[in-house]
Amino acid sequence: MGFNQTSDYLDLALLEHYVDSLGKTIVEKMFELYCQQVIIYIADIENAVADKSTISWRQYCHKMKGAAGSVGMLKLSDSLKKLENIDIAQLNNTKIVSNLKIQNEQSIVAFKDWLESLKSNKC
Repeated sequence: MGFNQTSDYLDLALLEHYVDSLGKTIVEKMFELYCQQVIIYIADIENAVADKSTISWRQYCHKMKGAAGSVGMLKLSDSLKKLENIDIAQLNNTKIVSNLKIQNEQSIVAFKDWLESLKSNKC
């Protein structure tokens, strides 16, 4: 994934601010925590669909949106903002959750690429 694609997924200004103010190590730990927590968020979202619970769906999408936003995953956070407001009846199409998983993976790859670019810029 190139820089332009990375910037499509990430809030680079926010992430650069984090690196400048918190340090790269803290940003890496934030990302690691996100990667651990997102597994739980996605499982909760899938359970909300299975239970046909609009309240749970919205709650878990909201949590994941906040987590994604806090690590600068702008595109994913924006998608979750839209998803948290849909009704569970609209989820008969399982592609919504599949697409969410794909976008999450793409955002993780973009973040990893961004981290790698920090290392290569310092050499």
